[in-house]
Amino acid sequence: MSHRRQRGQSAVEIVAVAPLMVLAAAALGQVGAAAWVEAEAAGAATAAARAAAVGADPARAARAEVPAALRRGLRVEVRDGRATVRVRVPRLLPVDVPGLHEVRAEAGA
Repeated sequence: MSHRRQRGQSAVEIVAVAPLMVLAAAALGQVGAAAWVEAEAAGAATAAARAAAVGADPARAARAEVPAALRRGLRVEVRDGRATVRVRVPRLLPVDVPGLHEVRAEAGA
């Protein structure tokens, strides 16, 4: 096989594999985003539980604990001294991945 044909074959292989590599990188980024949101939600749940224990507003405390980018999708519920916080994970993929669209964290006072 000539050197020129080999270069052409390599270009075709790169074009075939590149979309898969981009998709794999985006999927890895989505998992990373979910892990980051989980850590933020845990801190927000702790803040909400503390606020509820002292009679303050748990939702306000939770919102103050997370970055502004996560506040829109944040929901707080307090029941029996336990705070549950749900936060939407930012979407990096054009499809909804089960288990990676929302994170839930709980904390008690």
